[in-house]
Amino acid sequence: MPKAAKASKKSGGGNPYDRKGGGGGKATNTNIFKFDKDFGQHILKNPGISDAIVDKAFLKPTDVVVEVGPGTGNITVRALEKAKKVIAIELDPRMGAEVTKRVQGTPLAKKLEVILGDVIKMPEMPPCDALISNTPYQISSPLIFKMLAMPNPPRVAVLMFQREFAKRLVARPGDALYSRLSVNVNFWATCKHIMKVGKQNFKPPPKVESDVVRIEPLVGSARPNIAFEEFDGLLRIAFNRKNKTLYAGFNQKEVLNMCERNYKVYCTLNSIPIDESLASAADLAAAGATTDAMDVEMDDDNEDNDNEENNDDEAMEEEEDEEMPVFFKEQNDANAKDAKTPSKNPKSKVALIVKAKLNKVLTNTELADKRARQCDQNDFLKLLLAFHEEGIHFS
Repeated sequence: MPKAAKASKKSGGGNPYDRKGGGGGKATNTNIFKFDKDFGQHILKNPGISDAIVDKAFLKPTDVVVEVGPGTGNITVRALEKAKKVIAIELDPRMGAEVTKRVQGTPLAKKLEVILGDVIKMPEMPPCDALISNTPYQISSPLIFKMLAMPNPPRVAVLMFQREFAKRLVARPGDALYSRLSVNVNFWATCKHIMKVGKQNFKPPPKVESDVVRIEPLVGSARPNIAFEEFDGLLRIAFNRKNKTLYAGFNQKEVLNMCERNYKVYCTLNSIPIDESLASAADLAAAGATTDAMDVEMDDDNEDNDNEENNDDEAMEEEEDEEMPVFFKEQNDANAKDAKTPSKNPKSKVALIVKAKLNKVLTNTELADKRARQCDQNDFLKLLLAFHEEGIHFS
């Protein structure tokens, strides 16, 4: 009696992500693991783009490279061939095992270190000469801020982002996508667009197109001698409604309360006496008389234009808040919570002094009637230094 025909076994050397045939001739998905969209896993499958990302980092044989989100190692292997060491930081243990297996038994294995964890929650990013990443979209902004806040940032970063986010990085004053992120990145680094990457180059393909940018953080004497939190604190106020005047932005109740608290701390640290007694009716009347005219002139100017773009502003600011690193966001959330708590006490004289100082700086710098979307780095720097001269701080 003839033996029943047996299905031939395929060799195990194929692509682990290919679909294999199931019973009845119907294809079933038997991937080793399923890509997790919550982690933003879209694996770059085009070897030419992987080569270009590594090439644009201009790696040296002595370089230590940090790669965030190595996936299955398509970029990792190319970086290992050119650098002294690659530190791959991966949130998904399955991917960490996959990239390790990719170089197992080869000379490249001893040059690879895999760290399992969330790079944003790490106290510090490992010191490195270059940073490369096919960046998960959820951590795009936090990753940039974390890199720029490093005491010794890498020489270069070549990063891939969703296209709209990449455009925000290189936006200029007056552009629709010009934002707090645009100012920060170009204040602390130089940023250049490298290339566009179509969604068909990924597996699974994302819903949007991507771009690659090259960021070179300023180091040494070229790095601004200013606290990152201070500069970013000022920008958060200015871009809270980027189409409102700076005068309107800095005269919001929450901003005035925050500046008053910080001014008291500044005076205490510098042994400057302040009058915390309650303001009299005459004091309030005098303070009101000096600002009423500006309130009418500034707030009503181009009101139609403000209302037209407010919805876009709110969406962008909400997105930036979600992307902000935890170590900055927690501080700002705490400040915002305190600031929004209505005070049951009458105004003090120091509150009037702080408001007068704010408006004095805005007037003297001739920026009171400008909008954040119109200002460049020099405008914001001039504003911050003028505020510091008056003892006004934002962190």
